[in-house]
Amino acid sequence: MTPADAAKLQALSRMKLLATGLLIVMALIFAVSFALQGRFPWLEYVRAASEGGMVGALADWFAVTALFRHPLGLKIPHTAIIPTRKNEIGATLGDFVEENFLSAEVVRDKLASVGISRVVGGWLAKPANAGRLTAEVSAGLTGAMAFLDDDDIRAVIESLARTHLVGRDWSPQLGVLAAKVLDSGQHHHAVDLLVDKTEEWLVANPDSFSDAVSKRLPTWVPSFVDRVVDDRAYREALKFVQAVQADPDHRVRVALDDYLRQLAEDLQHNPVMRLRVEGVKEQLLDDPRIRDLAATAWQSIKDALLASLADPASALRVTLESTVTDIGVRLGSDDVLAQKVDTWVEGAATHLLSSYRHDIAAVIAETVERWDGDETSQKIELQVGKDLQFIRINGTVVGSLAGLAIFTVAQGLVSLAG
Repeated sequence: MTPADAAKLQALSRMKLLATGLLIVMALIFAVSFALQGRFPWLEYVRAASEGGMVGALADWFAVTALFRHPLGLKIPHTAIIPTRKNEIGATLGDFVEENFLSAEVVRDKLASVGISRVVGGWLAKPANAGRLTAEVSAGLTGAMAFLDDDDIRAVIESLARTHLVGRDWSPQLGVLAAKVLDSGQHHHAVDLLVDKTEEWLVANPDSFSDAVSKRLPTWVPSFVDRVVDDRAYREALKFVQAVQADPDHRVRVALDDYLRQLAEDLQHNPVMRLRVEGVKEQLLDDPRIRDLAATAWQSIKDALLASLADPASALRVTLESTVTDIGVRLGSDDVLAQKVDTWVEGAATHLLSSYRHDIAAVIAETVERWDGDETSQKIELQVGKDLQFIRINGTVVGSLAGLAIFTVAQGLVSLAG
């Protein structure tokens, strides 16, 4: 029993003692007035009042007690109503909540009167609240990451890759994409970059180029011939690259364009080329190094994410907090956005209630059904029993006044008849 329940039980006990005490007082008054009414006739009025008070107190005691248990342990019909009919009460309560609290109209009117976007926006706009929400989100994500198994994640990534990469023929899409790039001329930037980098390397590394040429000459060629050949080959190569670099319509560029266009065409329509591409793709994805790279990438992402979530000063946390604050400010100042959010929330709430309100209300009935009958009676009596004791007290008072009034009227009629 919680401290609050203990306090309610103590208050209930005090009210029961008070109501029972009033009944005892009425009984004592009745006994004294009944015994002395022959000597003191005016005590007949006191007797009638106390008699009515006892009747009222006993009747209301019976009524209140019959809700929770059998009075005096006697199994009188229609007593112990709550423990014997708890299932019907739970079902009725669930229906009442469903019809009066979970209706779409009630929720829509309540949300419209509250202005949920303004309330939420005002709360989020406060930096302290934004920081608190960010911390809670970070803690939730950290907890979720702790439950994730790395092997399972890698298996999921591999399964997705096989489904969407290996399991699909990407050649037609690659061919269409390549054709679009060629038509737009965007590939010329890549060609220019490649030619520029080649020219820069030749200018900066003449000795490396010469060494590469010399190694391919026969060993019996004299050294001075090597130098002549190396120098001539280097100058011709540099001259050729610079010519390609300077002429947008150079035959190498034209040949490269023709090759790329044919490749794009073959990717879309040539079965042999498509089979070759698929074979290369499968070899790449089946390479253990690629798998190791995916595993390493996942671990790196996970470690970086956990470190960022744990550090309040990290860029991720700071960005998330500033984004939350900005959303709150916009909700409070942008009427159009606020109206959209309110409309969306109202629509979502009414849709959920229309679809699940019966299931939500059924929780009440199912919960009450699982309760023990005596336990249910005790729970309800603990919550409302104190107020029900006022019925006994009021019954005692009203019964006394009614008894006195009835006796007075009867005496008056007897006097008039005499």
